[in-house]
Amino acid sequence: MLDQPLIKIVLLLAVVVITAMLNRSTADSRHQAVRRLLLIAFVILAAMAVLFPRLLTQVAQFLGVGRGADLLLYGLTVFFLGYVASSYRRMRHMEQQVTTLARELALRAAIHDAREHPRPGSGETQGD
Repeated sequence: MLDQPLIKIVLLLAVVVITAMLNRSTADSRHQAVRRLLLIAFVILAAMAVLFPRLLTQVAQFLGVGRGADLLLYGLTVFFLGYVASSYRRMRHMEQQVTTLARELALRAAIHDAREHPRPGSGETQGD
């Protein structure tokens, strides 16, 4: 593995970090703080890539990538995959919440209907 370009190690580590972040709970404030820090880092790196394109090329060559544009593409691909996985996870969580709420509403409606319109022979009388 030592003879491989450094970019392969960096990209694999990025995928592992994104996977680990996606497997953690998203309910705590620490996770939200990490997401905000990553967003700030992304904005700073994007601005630096625009302002100093030669620096991006130098970093790319250091990592074993020929051009800065290729490095940018690799990075955006990793972040896009992380975004898609995160969005999928968030959507699944919302679907579960909607299902739970729909079940609760259906049960409440059924209980309300049963109280308003008791079935004959159920032991309840209209005076109850």
